[in-house]
Amino acid sequence: MKPVFFFIVSLLLLPLLAACSEQKVYIVYFGEHGGEKALHEIEDIHHSYLLSVKDSEEHARASLLYSYKHSINGFAAVLTEDEASKLSELEEVVSVWPSHPKKYTMHTTRSWEFVGLEEEEEGNYWKNNQMGGDFLSKAGFGKNIIVGVLDSGVWPESKSFSDVGMGPIPKSWKGICQTGVGFNSSHCNRKLIGARYYLKGFEQYYGLLNVSEDSRSPRDMDGHGTHTSSTVAGRVVPNASALGGFASGSASGGAPLAHIAVYKVCWAIPGQSKAEGNTCFEEDMFAAMDDAIADGVDVMSLSIGTSHPVKFTEDGIALGALHAAKKNILVACSAGNSGPSPSTLSNPAPWIFTVGASSLDRTFMSPVVLGNGLSIEGETVTPSKLEENKKYPLVYAGDVVNPGVAQNLTGQCLAGSLSPDKVKGKIVFCLRGVGMRVSKGMEVKRAGGAGFILGNSKANGGEISVDPHVLPATAVTYSNANRIMEYINSTENPEATIIPARTVLHTKPAPYMTAFTSRGPSVIDPNILKPDITAPGLNILAAWTGGEAPTKLAMDHRVAQYTIESGTSMSCPHIAAAAALLKAIHPTWSSAAIKSALMTTAGIKNNLHMPLNDESGNAATPFAYGAGHFRPTKAADPGLVYDASYKDYLLYFCSIGVKNFDPNFKCPRSPPTAVNLNYPSIAIPKLNGTITIKRTVTNVGNAKSVYFFTSKPPLGISVKASPSILFFDHVGQRKSFTITVKARTEMLNEKPLKDEYAFGWYTWTDGPHIVRSPIAVSLA
Repeated sequence: MKPVFFFIVSLLLLPLLAACSEQKVYIVYFGEHGGEKALHEIEDIHHSYLLSVKDSEEHARASLLYSYKHSINGFAAVLTEDEASKLSELEEVVSVWPSHPKKYTMHTTRSWEFVGLEEEEEGNYWKNNQMGGDFLSKAGFGKNIIVGVLDSGVWPESKSFSDVGMGPIPKSWKGICQTGVGFNSSHCNRKLIGARYYLKGFEQYYGLLNVSEDSRSPRDMDGHGTHTSSTVAGRVVPNASALGGFASGSASGGAPLAHIAVYKVCWAIPGQSKAEGNTCFEEDMFAAMDDAIADGVDVMSLSIGTSHPVKFTEDGIALGALHAAKKNILVACSAGNSGPSPSTLSNPAPWIFTVGASSLDRTFMSPVVLGNGLSIEGETVTPSKLEENKKYPLVYAGDVVNPGVAQNLTGQCLAGSLSPDKVKGKIVFCLRGVGMRVSKGMEVKRAGGAGFILGNSKANGGEISVDPHVLPATAVTYSNANRIMEYINSTENPEATIIPARTVLHTKPAPYMTAFTSRGPSVIDPNILKPDITAPGLNILAAWTGGEAPTKLAMDHRVAQYTIESGTSMSCPHIAAAAALLKAIHPTWSSAAIKSALMTTAGIKNNLHMPLNDESGNAATPFAYGAGHFRPTKAADPGLVYDASYKDYLLYFCSIGVKNFDPNFKCPRSPPTAVNLNYPSIAIPKLNGTITIKRTVTNVGNAKSVYFFTSKPPLGISVKASPSILFFDHVGQRKSFTITVKARTEMLNEKPLKDEYAFGWYTWTDGPHIVRSPIAVSLA
């Protein structure tokens, strides 16, 4: 019987043995470099670690993808689970984690005028009725500042990247212009000063890049990277507009004289429509961040995030951003597009500037006129038009589907779902929910429809992301979608037409928080209030690639120089641009001070002077907008800032149990608690009675000044400061204070729902300056 028993045991062990021998990319992270070793010495050390788990030097060298050796200390290599486990047991290793192809994704004008910066028709001169021109002049329009953009590359021929009138490349720049297929050194200039691409992680997983889908170079064949780069620092381009002439005017980045360095880390997924998104591999981004720090960028913009919460020691963006913070580089990241559900945000590390998305005061009105004469508001940037003064038969998609379509998908206009016999020549009413918006239009066109109306789901509420559809179309809010459905069901022969769109400015209320913007609280550490701030991210006009249609659909062959996109991907570069301008005005300020200045001067009211609301008109909270909607002209003179150093972040790491990040730093026996990190906001999860929090402010305003404490505490909570008056007699002076947060007795007796948060704020003011910080509290 022994042979049979051995055979059975062997079969049981096969899956375990396969798991041990299966190879994948792991990142082995050592934290900060311990000393001044040469780059080749660091790579040799990394190689020696691989040699300790591999059976030969040849295998060790072949397994290495990246050696991170500038600021980041670590490597990416192809390992088995057993090899990775052995390395993780070493004392000097901070963490080891596997790369995953779907862990990170990209989070996918009028906006600068809306926030207080307004361009003239020609040149790099700006004016503003709220001192925006003075702000931009002081900032030199971002002159001598270098912004590193990690994304899908760049379309260098765009007018947004012209170097006419640009100053010389800063002497601090140490980067390169990496050549590739269709991209050479001449594509870089005094505006686009550097370009690199990273695909070792991508090719390790997917195999050799298919050059018919993407370019083996920094060239952007997707559009996302060109859009974000031009938003942060594109030149002023007169007479720019999307297809059809929408949003026409001068297109400009926030810091039009800043220099751009592009790091292409996101790539087309083989065999998948680009409209469904790209992929960004962690090991590639880690290498790009390490290079960007060494290259000499002043600000980084990453419209990229995780698809699920990841602890800081296994989050490449968070770790790379901490190394950047040590070099005083501000890193702005998108919060993500997974809203409106709570606890969905990406990039929650306190040294990252996490950005939510809100609306502009601009719409693209395209009403639907029903057969009964009722006009229903809609929005679109579709250049195609229906025949004038003609009504078309109107059908609900769920009534004109092919046999076999699942009942819960009948109204979604998914590919192949509509019956041409029932759709031809008609306007089709489709619903949002499953599938891409632009793909629904393509399906209606395939089935012979004359046009289509896209109705919001309940989750999308009153927010409309406009698209350049491939046939006449408009989109309507959830409440208006219900009205259209009621009309279709009320008459035997429903009819409609779609009125061509026009651009409408100064709409109200604005801004409001978008449905898609990811919400807090942070799952990784609820002691840090996230997101930090919000900026325009809905229907943003910026430059586009010449290598892809604005819809990214394979059947769409239109080319656009500029297009309109929505997402926290679009709001993130707004904050990166504002940070670049502040860096130009205050070159000695730390990245934390710049972040504080933007947060404490942010606004929490819309253009009706009412509190910010969400896409459905309900009150929004700091878990959507953070400190508020950014106001860069006010951030130049914030009065006080909450500063934090690299050491403060190491102490924060100590408080959450990370002890060996930097070999030159030893955690104290009793590190300060996470809630005491000197942050411009306060989050207190599970308050049990009373807590006292310490904060320190630095005077960057008037030399002699007196600041008074005021607060609007969360409902049922008392908030008091000691001292409640701060006296300053010189710039740069630091003053510490404590804030005591206490639950009122009646709140404790009522026993509110678990994890239910209440919100408020506190301020320091000397009259000219109002330094406001949001507060979020839940009870134990």
